[in-house]
Amino acid sequence: MDRDKTILHSDLNGFYASVEIMLDPSLKGKDVAVCGSTEDRHGIVLAKSESAKKAGIKTGMVNWEAKQICPNLIIIPPKYSQYLKYSKLTRKIYMRYTDKIEPFGMDECWLDVTESAGIFGDGESIAQKIRKSVKEELGLTVSIGVSFNKVFAKLGSDMKKPDAVTVIRRSDFKEKVWPLPAGELLYVGRSTRKKLARYGILTIGDISFAGAEFMNRTLGKNGVRLWIYASGNDLSRVTESNWVSPIKTIGHGITCSADLYDSEQVWKVILELSQDVGHRLRVNELCAGGVQLTIKDKELSCKQYQAQLLVQTQSAMEIGKKAMELFEKNYMWETNVRAVTVRAINLTEDFQPAQLYVFDDIEKRRKREKLEETMETIRERYGKNAIKSAVLMGDIKIPDSKIHEVTLPGMMHE
Repeated sequence: MDRDKTILHSDLNGFYASVEIMLDPSLKGKDVAVCGSTEDRHGIVLAKSESAKKAGIKTGMVNWEAKQICPNLIIIPPKYSQYLKYSKLTRKIYMRYTDKIEPFGMDECWLDVTESAGIFGDGESIAQKIRKSVKEELGLTVSIGVSFNKVFAKLGSDMKKPDAVTVIRRSDFKEKVWPLPAGELLYVGRSTRKKLARYGILTIGDISFAGAEFMNRTLGKNGVRLWIYASGNDLSRVTESNWVSPIKTIGHGITCSADLYDSEQVWKVILELSQDVGHRLRVNELCAGGVQLTIKDKELSCKQYQAQLLVQTQSAMEIGKKAMELFEKNYMWETNVRAVTVRAINLTEDFQPAQLYVFDDIEKRRKREKLEETMETIRERYGKNAIKSAVLMGDIKIPDSKIHEVTLPGMMHE
C-alpha cells in the first residue's frame, strides 16, 4: 500500500484587510473592511479584520448593511496590486519547501510536502516554519491545515483562525471531520446543503454514511465526488507550480450595478460579457461548441442553463444570441436579475476541422467573422471601448470597477 501524502493548505487570514493593516499600522485593532465600490449600491465586503469579524461583519455583506451593523467600520477600497505583490511573496516562502504548489485564489494554496519530510521534518513542522516565516517576514498571518489529502487539508485550515496550524490524520479524521456541518465540505454550497438536509444529511459524516449509490441518485456524479471527499478517499493531486491547466471553459460574469428588470437590459449585459468571451477565445485560439448561462436573481438564487451551438464559433454575437435564447426560454421572471455569467464550453482548437451545418449561411458567417476580427483589431490598437455595438451605448448596468466580476473556482485536478 502506498504511503499517505502530506498535504498542506495555507490560507492567508483576512488577506486584503491584513495587507491594509500591515501597510498602515494605525488601523491595527480597529474595525476595518476592504469593500467594493461604495458608489454602486452592490458594493460588498471583500475582506474584514478580526475586530470587524467579531463585530458581526461578514464577507459578501453589502456595504450599507455592514455600516449599520458596525457604525465605526473603516471602509477601504481594494489595492489589488499590493495584494498580488504579497500573494507572490508568500508563494516564494512556500517554494522553500516544495515546487508542488497549487493556488486556490490569491490567498490560498495547496502544497504537497511529501518528499520534503526528510529535509524539513514532518508536515506539522513544515507548516509551523511557514507560519512563522510569513508572520516575521511579511507581517501577515496564515492558517494551515495538514492532512493526507487536499480536501481535509483545506478543512484543517478553516478549523483554527487566525495564525494557527491544524493536523487531521487518517487515524483521527472521523473524530475531527465527520461531526462538522455538511456545508463545511469543499464544494457543498448552499443549494446542495439544503437538498442534503431534506434527506436528513446534516454532517460530513452523514454524507459518508449515505453511500455512493444514494449520493449518485441524489446529486449525480458530483454527489459521488462528495461521498469520496467525506469518506477520506480524495486522491486529487497538487500540481507543480509551473503546470498549466488546459483551458476547459472561458467565461465572464458580473454583478450588475442595479437589478435588471426586463429582457432588453439582460440582453445588453449578455452581449457585453459575450464580447469579452469572444476576445479570449481568439487570444487562446479556441472555438466554443456550446454556451452556458448562469443567472443569479435578487434573492441570490442561482440558475444555470446550457446548450450546444450548431457550429463551433468565436463570434461574440453568436455566443450572446445563444445565451439570450437560453435566458428567454428558461427564466420565468419571478424576481429581477442581479448577476449574469456567460461561459463558452466544449472548446476545441480553432485550427481543427469542424462539422458544418447544412442550413448555415456560410457567406453571412464569413462576413460576420470578418467584421468581428476587424473590431478586435481596432480594440487592440485603440482600447476596448473604441468600437462597440450601438445597443451597448448608454447605461448597461455594468460597473466600471472589475471588483464586481464573478470568479468561480474550478474543480480540483485528478
